Amino acid sequence: MRIVSLVLIGLALALSSAVARADPDEVSLPAREGTLRAFLFKPEGKGPFPAVVAVHGCGGLAGPSGPVQPQYRMWSDFLVKAGYAVLLPDSYGSRDLGSQCRVRERPVRASRDRVADIAAARRWLLAQPWIRQDRISLLGWSNGSNSLLWAVRPPMSGRDGAPDFRSAVAFYPDCRRNSRLAWSTRVPTLILIGAEDDWSPAKDCQQMVDGAKGRSALARIIVYPDAYQNFDRENLPLQERTGMATSRDGSGRVHIGSNAGARADAMKRTVEWLAQ
Repeated sequence: MRIVSLVLIGLALALSSAVARADPDEVSLPAREGTLRAFLFKPEGKGPFPAVVAVHGCGGLAGPSGPVQPQYRMWSDFLVKAGYAVLLPDSYGSRDLGSQCRVRERPVRASRDRVADIAAARRWLLAQPWIRQDRISLLGWSNGSNSLLWAVRPPMSGRDGAPDFRSAVAFYPDCRRNSRLAWSTRVPTLILIGAEDDWSPAKDCQQMVDGAKGRSALARIIVYPDAYQNFDRENLPLQERTGMATSRDGSGRVHIGSNAGARADAMKRTVEWLAQ
């Protein structure tokens, strides 16, 4: 399947909120702990399609409007227009858990359980005849991005003989732990984060990326001025949240909100990165 040219990305961006959105297909993924529920957005046609495993944040995949929150639906619709199939494993709902943003001792660990969920999603995609096995990439947000950073480390490479992930894009991960653990990546990895993020400090991600130079696959970070966490969401006024399990200053008080300029640039950069 031909990836849509970058000339059309602006049009897709403009239409991302206006077009009718198809409901995703619910699929069951064989996993270490039984069955993992996931939702699939897929272009029309027989393929083969490149694919993205999209990993939700600490708020979970589902929302009041349905099994996939609007933020993740928007990205899925956008990527489907660009020619990608998008698979979203539901790490919390599959385990009968709600939002984990205010939970300090989370029963589903980003560095282990959610990495296993990513592996289960990859295995399922590799078994589909309409998937391009050499073009499966990763996309994650916040806690899902933390899992992504663990999943792309060199020791985590698959030993099944199938092609590895093609690339990865991480939105506002919490890099504090990985910045202390000599992080590196085996696949090209792009980190997109706001300079004002008081939930996941950008300086830790910058330190992590700088420390990986010379012993890592390509890793790049883009820090958006005047942007907070969730800058890629549509029409979200800046707001404060309290009682979070983590924050930059340890108070549990963080801010989230849209940034139209950062969002548009991130959409363009994401498609460019995945198309490499």
